[in-house]
Amino acid sequence: MFLLTASAHWGRRRLDLVQMAPAAFPRPDLIVTVTGSLEICGAVGLLVPATARAAAVCLALLLMAMFPANVSAARRNLTIGGKAVTGLPLRTLLQAAFIAALVAAGFVNF
Repeated sequence: MFLLTASAHWGRRRLDLVQMAPAAFPRPDLIVTVTGSLEICGAVGLLVPATARAAAVCLALLLMAMFPANVSAARRNLTIGGKAVTGLPLRTLLQAAFIAALVAAGFVNF
C-alpha cells in the first residue's frame, strides 16, 4: 500500500498532492517528495524483520503527521486525479485501519 501511495508523489497526481499541503507549510513540493521517500523507506523496512518494528512506528507517525493535509484537502474540496478527496469520516476510519495494520505488521508475531 505504501509503495502504491508513494508512486503518486512523482506521478500525474503530484500537483494534486502539492496542493493538499496546508498553506502554513513552506515548499509543499519538497514536503511531497520527502513524504513519498519516507513511504518507500518504510515499506521496505516493513519487509525486513530487523527493522519492521521501527518502520511500523515511523510509518504510523508519518500517517499522523500527514493527516492535517487530508483534513485541509477535504475542507477545501480538493481533488486527486479529478476525483474528490476522501471525506473526513471515511478518511479517519482509513487512517485508523492503516495504523492498526502497521501495528499488526510490526508487532504481532503470527
